[in-house]
Amino acid sequence: MKKIINFILVLLLIVFFAFSCSGNKNTGNSITVMVPDWAVPSDEMLNAFTKDTGITVNMNVIAWENIRDKISIAAAGGTAAADVVEVDWSWVGEFYSADWLEPIELSQEEIDAMPSIQPFIIDGKVLALPYANDFRLAYYNKKHFDAAGITEAPKSWDDVYAALKAIKAAGISKYPFSMPLNADESCTTSLIWMAYSKYGIVFNEDGTLNKDAVLGALTFINQMINTDNLIDPACKTSTGMDAYRRINSGEASFIVGPTSFVSRVQDPNESKVVGEVIPILLPGATGPSPKTFALPEGLGVIKLSKNKEAAMKFVKWFNSPEIQKQLNYVQNTMPTRTAIMEDLINEGKLKNTGALLEESTLISSPFPKGVPSYYSEMTTAIFNAVNEMVLGAKTPEDAFNAMDAKIKELLARK
Repeated sequence: MKKIINFILVLLLIVFFAFSCSGNKNTGNSITVMVPDWAVPSDEMLNAFTKDTGITVNMNVIAWENIRDKISIAAAGGTAAADVVEVDWSWVGEFYSADWLEPIELSQEEIDAMPSIQPFIIDGKVLALPYANDFRLAYYNKKHFDAAGITEAPKSWDDVYAALKAIKAAGISKYPFSMPLNADESCTTSLIWMAYSKYGIVFNEDGTLNKDAVLGALTFINQMINTDNLIDPACKTSTGMDAYRRINSGEASFIVGPTSFVSRVQDPNESKVVGEVIPILLPGATGPSPKTFALPEGLGVIKLSKNKEAAMKFVKWFNSPEIQKQLNYVQNTMPTRTAIMEDLINEGKLKNTGALLEESTLISSPFPKGVPSYYSEMTTAIFNAVNEMVLGAKTPEDAFNAMDAKIKELLARK
């Protein structure tokens, strides 16, 4: 009887350990990925990943504007909203400060292969990998410029300003320049790229605003909209996309906008100027700017995930060269790897690219120490000050002083 009991106990232990190991295997080989709809791979891509790795992927598709809050609420309760999550470039500082993201190990060669990774690096740590490239590129309507007797694409901001004045004077376009100036995030990024491209700096090493650059950009913007009437007053209250789309309608002659407009200006369903608009390098002080500003989206691994190894495999797979190319086929996502972007151009998949590839190699971050943890508060102060300026409630000096005071207050809290 004793032998039978011992046998049963051993058998139970074997079953217990087998069940435990099985449970661990299932947990470690199933992950949840929280992303917006434009980041969802095809079923074929996910099935191939599962076949290669044994990892099952559960896609949790959430509206972009709700993801940050879900991550924050879950973390406050000591849990992971998902194993892998969307990480916007503007969230990185906050997520790093809260210690929500698991650092990702990459070689320098891998980092160099994708310039738009820069916003995701803080204190030398890679916190997310970019899957959707977006950097600021200039677009000019060659037909408008030709009609005004301007035969060369503008290289500096002085060239742009002179051309816009000539186009307006000739009656070709009433408001030849367009940029987002409403009180929202697109207004903040507009000020950043204007200062960055025109003066080469936005923030000082200590995180404060560079007065010469930012006040210079504010003064230039104010002159174009409130003195020379080169920008449609509707831009003071319209959305960022509405401001950009003025190049598609033929109303604007020049914009600085998202890389998506490389395709948008050529799409007859969206554009009235197919074949007329050319992407060119961002203007600078005396010639093309040596820098542009990226606003990429990435994927990161939540530190509280119980499946970090599997999650990390997925993130690196999602960022891999082959998947970058497939994502473009499936979602029209602009690759973050320069070599893949070049492949798609050579294949004819990306057309009317102009200076797209060259501009992609000039991406750098305007934040000397990475995107700050207080970015959400800072951007509100910036876009409100700019909007009040274009509405006439503040001078450029007043606008600068308002945002400068807020940023110094935020820095003092650190």
